[in-house]
Amino acid sequence: MKHTIHTLNKAFDHRVRLGVMAVLLGQSDPVSFNELKETLDLTDGNLASHVAALEKAGYVQVSKQFVGKKPNTTYTPSSEGKQAFQEHLNALEKLLRG
Repeated sequence: MKHTIHTLNKAFDHRVRLGVMAVLLGQSDPVSFNELKETLDLTDGNLASHVAALEKAGYVQVSKQFVGKKPNTTYTPSSEGKQAFQEHLNALEKLLRG
C-alpha cells in the first residue's frame, strides 16, 4: 500500500503551479495571463513556464486570441486538471489528519 505522501501529484509540487490551479478553480470564467500574473505576483517568464508545464500535463487549457490588436491569452482548468487537483488536495488533507 502506498504511503499518502506518494499520492501527492508532482505537477503541483511547486507553489506557482499550486497557485495557478487554485486561482483557475476559484473562477467560473477563464482567467487572463495578466490577471494570473498580478494575482500571484509573478514575472511573465515564471508564469509562462509553469503554465506550460500544467498545459503539457493536460491540466490547463490555453486560449489565444486578439482583442483589437492586442493578444489575449486565457486559461481554464481541464476536467483532468480539476480531478487531479482535487485528488492532490484530498491527499494533503489525509496527511494533515495523520
